[in-house]
Amino acid sequence: MEISYLDRGVGRIAYDVQGEGPLVVAVPGMGDLRSVYRFLAPQLVAAGFRVATMDLRGHGDSDDGFPAYDGVAAGTDVLALVEHLGGGPALLIGNSMAAGAVTWAAAEKPDVVAGLVLTGAFVRNPKLNPLMGVLMKALLVKPWGPGAWKAYYKSLYPGNPPADLDQHLASIAASMRRGDHWRSFVQTTRTSHAPAEARLSEVHAPTLVIMGEKDRDWPDAAAEGRFVADALGGELIVVPNAGHYPMAEYPEQVGPAVLAFAQRVHAGA
Repeated sequence: MEISYLDRGVGRIAYDVQGEGPLVVAVPGMGDLRSVYRFLAPQLVAAGFRVATMDLRGHGDSDDGFPAYDGVAAGTDVLALVEHLGGGPALLIGNSMAAGAVTWAAAEKPDVVAGLVLTGAFVRNPKLNPLMGVLMKALLVKPWGPGAWKAYYKSLYPGNPPADLDQHLASIAASMRRGDHWRSFVQTTRTSHAPAEARLSEVHAPTLVIMGEKDRDWPDAAAEGRFVADALGGELIVVPNAGHYPMAEYPEQVGPAVLAFAQRVHAGA
């Protein structure tokens, strides 16, 4: 698949585009790659959508050297990509931290956003034990940091890990060895989700929230999903046994739900 680049002045954002039709832009979470959508994107393309998947700053094929790596920065990149690809309106799909980024984007420029799909959604800062925060910082220090992230990432697929998960993990590891990507990733982990939470009431785009029942990033992932869905006036799907990446773990369940939602919101856009 051909890689394209969006020039953001101080660096480039890598993305690829498949298909023709209404626009969908899918954004991975931190420490991940745009290929996390390798099972979802083909379903949307086959149904007549134009699907762009992008890498975050300092991740995958995107450049390092940006002045900021937070959710707002990612949100501005998403909006710039939508404009570059014709101006929308686009369905924005965000996983993990990127869920907050696309939520912020929907508040910032509502006219270019047809709807939101939020998976494993961080739209507010979690309540962490202070000791856990110290531990996480220690785990991200080299030389053990990359291995610690690999182990943690793998643990986020508790139900039905895809057959190619080890290959995906190897691609993530290779990405983090590229350029200054490890430092970019560590900077990304420091993002605050407060800017997204502050603008929840400004979002009026139709929203679908998809949470894995066993997502270990929250004590009760279903309850967090209900908070997000209620705050945005959206729908909630909780995928049994799934973790933080339900679109990769259970694509046969998540894909049709996202497709039906995409058809509905683009019909009304």
